Amino acid sequence: MRFTIRKKRIKREIDPDEIFLDSKNLPNFNTQQFEGRIEKPIPKKSIIFLGLFFCLIILIFISKLGFLQIIKGSVYLEKSENNTLVKEPIVAFRGLIKDKNGEILAWNTWDEKDVNKFSIPERTYTNLPGFSLLLGYTSSPKKDSSGYYWQETFIGKDGVEKFYNDILTGENGVKITETDVNGNIQSENIVSSSTPGDDLVLSIDSKIQNKLYESIANMAESSNFIGGAGVIMDINSGEIVAITSYPEYNSNILSKGENTEIINNYFLDKRKVFLNRAVSGLYTPGSIVKPFIGYAALKEEIISPLKNILSSGSISVPNPYNPSLKTIFKDHGSFGYVDIKKAISVSSDVYFYEVGGGFNDQKGLGITQIDNYVKMFGISKLTGVDILGENEGIIPTPEWKSKIFNGDIWRVGDTYNTSIGQYGFQVTPIQMVRAVSALANMGTLVTPHILLNDTKYDSVKSEIDIDEDKMEYIHEGMRMAVTEGTCTALNTSSVEVAAKSGTAQVGYGNTNTNSWIIGFFPYKNPRYAFAIIMERGPKTASGNATRVMREVIDYMSISSPEYLE
Repeated sequence: MRFTIRKKRIKREIDPDEIFLDSKNLPNFNTQQFEGRIEKPIPKKSIIFLGLFFCLIILIFISKLGFLQIIKGSVYLEKSENNTLVKEPIVAFRGLIKDKNGEILAWNTWDEKDVNKFSIPERTYTNLPGFSLLLGYTSSPKKDSSGYYWQETFIGKDGVEKFYNDILTGENGVKITETDVNGNIQSENIVSSSTPGDDLVLSIDSKIQNKLYESIANMAESSNFIGGAGVIMDINSGEIVAITSYPEYNSNILSKGENTEIINNYFLDKRKVFLNRAVSGLYTPGSIVKPFIGYAALKEEIISPLKNILSSGSISVPNPYNPSLKTIFKDHGSFGYVDIKKAISVSSDVYFYEVGGGFNDQKGLGITQIDNYVKMFGISKLTGVDILGENEGIIPTPEWKSKIFNGDIWRVGDTYNTSIGQYGFQVTPIQMVRAVSALANMGTLVTPHILLNDTKYDSVKSEIDIDEDKMEYIHEGMRMAVTEGTCTALNTSSVEVAAKSGTAQVGYGNTNTNSWIIGFFPYKNPRYAFAIIMERGPKTASGNATRVMREVIDYMSISSPEYLE
């Protein structure tokens, strides 16, 4: 029997160099590229070692994760939920506001319950009355319902606080605060410190300011005026010693913003407590314009200083269309023959009717010249005072009348009324104190301002071409008004004052009165000018502004006699 073993044939041909490989028949391999080498398999030991290494790493990771998630999970969860890091401002201190004597009028303070180095201070103001409309108030930094600041600084909202906000505002710092879920601070870290704002020193004398306000307020309340305002100013520099307005709001109440009942009453008060009457109030001036009209008449040689005009109580002007009808322009008294000095002293309307608008053989200035001269002294123009809200005034002219009264023509009676400060005449107290300063200093029109030793405002002046000899007659007339005329309440031994009072009829049917006083002191060496308005009182209260100024001068003679020297 024959056995045959059948083997599977290898079908692929095998090259000889695959069978015999020795140093005699090496092919041309690039050994630098590992050609010609036979790969060896990875040992099983290496694979096992590598596997064990990765298993160890995984076990360590799982152990740590388990420690954090299981053992310490509740601790870290509570911390992550309860603590919050917040970037917050360190609110900068606002600059102080002081009067000329160093008395602090506005400063920064804290509530006793919230005193720490990072708390927000409150803006606080003097309790002395008469300063709120001057100083203004601020809006404090504010947070939203989530505790984030949407207003990071104090913002001035009125008065000095608003006008000089950039100077008073400091530069906020930055802090990082960590708080828990209840808002309790866990830690605070300063990133950058805050820089306080600059202080302001005002030219205001707080004692005189307070006295001026109290005198105006007392006069208003006792004589039924709805308001009043006053300004006292250095006639050479324009520095304001006192500027106040009655009634006023309370700066502390508005800055805190908490007492909504009082704040709402401010808005409902018909006396307009937010109106700074000294710079924004427009009033019919009445007879306080007469010194300016009188100087214009002398300068234009409309009348000589010594010429007398008969002041018999009124003048009558025939109607040009019907001579039998006459228009009568009354005076407040019969004064006989008066020259320029006496006309100012007794405040003769007839004298100024005639030199203003002309009468019979007396030539008049005419409305164009009246307009030019009054504007020359800054009346009806903005003074440029560094207090917000200043208003321009109005001088009646034919153009003004035509516009206001739908083309109505200008008549001589309109010139008469304008000559005594009536009709559509409107001025502000700040305009009048600057105008009377230019009368007193012989022609320098200064810029009123409330900063002490401020070179910017001190240097802003303009010169009026004044005939000093003729202006002396105006000075003498204003001094006569104090010694024997309408302003005798100012005739005091403490200082010689030159002044001019004014009474302007206002309201429907002229049922009310504005009481004015303007002037300067000392008479022989003028240093200060003043203007006071008592607004809308009864007709019988015509001289009340003069009595207010007398109270202030009496006070100054005791507390601040250096002003009267």
